[in-house]
Amino acid sequence: MSFLFFIIFSFSSLWSQVTIIHSGKLIDGVSENPKSVFSIIVEKDKIVDVVEGYLDPGKGDKAIDLNSYTVLPGLMDMHVHLSGESNPKKYLERFTMDLDDYAYQSISYAKKTLMAGFTTVRDLGGPINNSLRDAIEKGLVVGPRIFSSGNALATTGGHADPTNGMKFEFAGDPGPKQGVVNGLEDARKAVRQQYKNGADLIKITATGGVLSVAKSGENPQFKEDEIREIVETASDYNMHVAAHAHGSEGMKRAILAGVRSIEHGTLMDQEVMDLMIKKNTYYVPTISAGEFVAEKAQIDGYYPEIVRPKAKKIGPQLKNTFKKAYGAGVKIAFGTDSGVSYHGENAKEFRYMVESGMSPMEAIVAATKTASELLGKEESLGTVERGKVADIIATECDPLENIDCMEKVVFVMKNGVIYKNKTIKN
Repeated sequence: MSFLFFIIFSFSSLWSQVTIIHSGKLIDGVSENPKSVFSIIVEKDKIVDVVEGYLDPGKGDKAIDLNSYTVLPGLMDMHVHLSGESNPKKYLERFTMDLDDYAYQSISYAKKTLMAGFTTVRDLGGPINNSLRDAIEKGLVVGPRIFSSGNALATTGGHADPTNGMKFEFAGDPGPKQGVVNGLEDARKAVRQQYKNGADLIKITATGGVLSVAKSGENPQFKEDEIREIVETASDYNMHVAAHAHGSEGMKRAILAGVRSIEHGTLMDQEVMDLMIKKNTYYVPTISAGEFVAEKAQIDGYYPEIVRPKAKKIGPQLKNTFKKAYGAGVKIAFGTDSGVSYHGENAKEFRYMVESGMSPMEAIVAATKTASELLGKEESLGTVERGKVADIIATECDPLENIDCMEKVVFVMKNGVIYKNKTIKN
């Protein structure tokens, strides 16, 4: 028996019925440079080892040949809305669609997201995101692993007030049960209600929003003490808080109150950036959403007239904000706001990030290792390492040479299960 055969036999005999992935170029999310000619050994839903060289499969093992492709950890999008998707009739849907309708259409959006290589997402607000998460976990629906915020929390008339734009007879006076907060008692009750509903985290709308039927897209909409109450109550339930914010004052209040991430951050100034670095607050830029709404705002009738000026003003600024925040050293996690833009096109964000100053490797790390740290799941997700969950993808070409390759995903494994493999030649 040769020494090489002995080594191969010894490795393959350590596990029973494993899957061995032969990677061409491996971007593991940890190393500064890619690795070449490595084997990833997967047993059930875990990576049990990553070793140099191509191991031969043992009896009953499965080998997957990805030696002509670039292998990466499953991608992670920290800002999606899987319940819906942009369209000219979007503002009518809350009057014409039942929860069943949202649920059925979300099945398609979830599958598109997974097939694009995104094995984990944070869903930051929607009518059925908790249920969709549970259905995916039970194997009833194909989609990414979801960390759900349930309903976003807003103030009366704020960006996530579900009755914005409604006539008085329909609007009523929603409160904490519906996610509308006014004062400290409401803040506590609203968080506890989302916990009761099954949320994994809390999302607040710290400022106005671009697409809400309201005049301002940047005004602060919570007092700092209200946000602090939300953060502290969420912490009691081991939940972090994500803050939608466009204007700098709302961002400052949210950061000082202890939120974990700022979403969009369009008009952040140097003071905001300094605060984020000091408080270790993550930035989720969602450039894709800015590009999308700026484009659609040019189309008559796509958005209500009160929305169009906000979309034209705020959308184009996200790239420049990203460039400044990246240059300042703010910690950046990948996020798209898909739902505002189209599902399954999440990887376009990589191109925007690189165009705005990030290296391709830094952008990939933002969507893998850094995203897992934002979630507090770095022990199990975000990298291709021994002991991690087997979330593995492959791209047709090398994204370090051409970042658009992130839009050409040919292989997707989540939890050790293969959902896509276009590398097999018929």
